[in-house]
Amino acid sequence: MKKTIFALIGLIAISASSNAQSKQEKDREAIKNMCGCYEVTFNFTETFEYVEDSTYIPSKTKIAGGLEWAELIEDKDDKVSIQHLLIVGPPNQPHIVKHWRQDWEYENTDLYLFNGDNQWTYTKKPKSDVKGQWTQKVFQVDDSPRYEGSATWVHVDGKSYWENTTTAPLPRREYTQRSDYNVTMRGNRHEITDFGWIHDQDNEKIVRKEGAEDVVIAKEKGYNVYKKVDDSKCKAAQDWWKEHQDKWATVRAKWDNVFGKDEDLALKEKVDNKVLFKYLFDENMTDKKEINGVIDSFVIEK
Repeated sequence: MKKTIFALIGLIAISASSNAQSKQEKDREAIKNMCGCYEVTFNFTETFEYVEDSTYIPSKTKIAGGLEWAELIEDKDDKVSIQHLLIVGPPNQPHIVKHWRQDWEYENTDLYLFNGDNQWTYTKKPKSDVKGQWTQKVFQVDDSPRYEGSATWVHVDGKSYWENTTTAPLPRREYTQRSDYNVTMRGNRHEITDFGWIHDQDNEKIVRKEGAEDVVIAKEKGYNVYKKVDDSKCKAAQDWWKEHQDKWATVRAKWDNVFGKDEDLALKEKVDNKVLFKYLFDENMTDKKEINGVIDSFVIEK
């Protein structure tokens, strides 16, 4: 009798483990479905205003499009990394712009949460809080941090999606135009579709000051549609990455070293009146020592 009970317990444990593994694999496939060549439409519009100021000017509606290649650069059971590359200019003379990167880590407990003014707070989550979840870590064009959040991929009624709300810096289209808020509370939804995928956003524009409650001045809707097209349309980006991937692997390794300190992080906006990506985008900067040195120059020592 005891042997039978123990056998049943063993079968239940194996079944639970198998289901968990199956779910994790389904999650990974959904994430990897964001790779490939896409015609992208970016849509952003301010929706609600909360400031009692008659002179307040809302952000203009932004609609833009482009061709983007999403390269799978790491594929492990507990981590998937995707590098995005924009293709701009005429088809006969394409120009490649290294765009954002997204890393997905399974049951990750270490996060850097944006806290305004180019500062990120290191946060250690209990394992129980992230069980079955994936952290999406989003990085700037120079592979410096942007925002991170953890949530569960959902597969139901033929849909696969992931939703999370987290703090982030102002988007590039805003920080050169706006100085009346310093934190974006990003509501992100990534949904895989039959034509590609959608990045759906419900964002809040927040004024954050030390010792005071956050103040929401406006809300914003973002709706970015990634329509899959034949990979051959993104050949220029594929070729560019083959040529430059070693350099950017060096950059990522340096940032991994910075993040590995597991402590709050503050970065300078400029060094010698020049932003970080301007240094790293220089075709002549390929030496590991030089790359490490320039990144170190932007990290504010405590």
